[in-house]
Amino acid sequence: MNVQMTEEKKSMSWVKPVRYVVCIFLCILSIFPFYVLLINATLDSNTIVKGIHLIPGGSIINNYKNLMDPIKNPQNDICNMWESLLHSLIVTVPTVVLQVYFASFTAYGVTVYNFKFKKLAWGFIYAIMMIPTQITIIGLLKVSNLLHMDGTYLPLIIPAIAAPTTVYFMKQYMESGFSVEIVEAARIDGAGEFKIFNIIALPLLKPAMATQAIFAFVASWNNLYTPQLVLGSAKELSTMPMYVAGLQAQDYQRDYGMIYLGLLMTVIPIMVAYFLLSKYIVAGVALGGVKE
Repeated sequence: MNVQMTEEKKSMSWVKPVRYVVCIFLCILSIFPFYVLLINATLDSNTIVKGIHLIPGGSIINNYKNLMDPIKNPQNDICNMWESLLHSLIVTVPTVVLQVYFASFTAYGVTVYNFKFKKLAWGFIYAIMMIPTQITIIGLLKVSNLLHMDGTYLPLIIPAIAAPTTVYFMKQYMESGFSVEIVEAARIDGAGEFKIFNIIALPLLKPAMATQAIFAFVASWNNLYTPQLVLGSAKELSTMPMYVAGLQAQDYQRDYGMIYLGLLMTVIPIMVAYFLLSKYIVAGVALGGVKE
């Protein structure tokens, strides 16, 4: 028996180093594109065209000046980079808040309450998940036109209330990490339903909400398809993806240093959002309900 265990330990001794090597390799593979993006933002256009560089250059200030120059970047006559960043924040922050809150509220209702058409309602949410955005965009544009919301941010923010994928994730989390007994105990103490959800349930859902907030932030911030259709006639309201797309469309005077700096400025808010929310995921892994 001891000989067999010794042989098993010897056979497993090489597994851990290989695992670490694979993890390190995948980590480097994930970080490398961001590193190249950062390096290219410091190089001039001619240097970038020659190939991949791993050493920073000294052209980041010049790239920024070109990016803000109305002559070299005609988009500044309509909407500059800082205005585009502000517009993206105006769209993304309310979108994330509405999406995460109402998705949690819906998942809470489906999980905690028992009502007659509960399975039918959940099946309807499942069905909505199968419908891609490209199919519903025509209806969104039509409704926006009827409600005179063309050229505004409202068609980009309000639909975030209905996020079936986020509802699905929150329900799965609540089924495994949320105790209904807490809700029942709060009811016995006389707490109202909205108070139970906002004061008791939401703090227990922080890890899942933080995860979905990151996904929602990235999806909304990087969204180019819907804003281009909704804000197509209002270029002064351009979001950051629209601004970067405009940089790439300047074929006659394409400056890659300027483009990469614009891409870097687009990525920075996503990284900030991730680092602000990731601590809730790590700290709340063991969080949830009553321990049996």
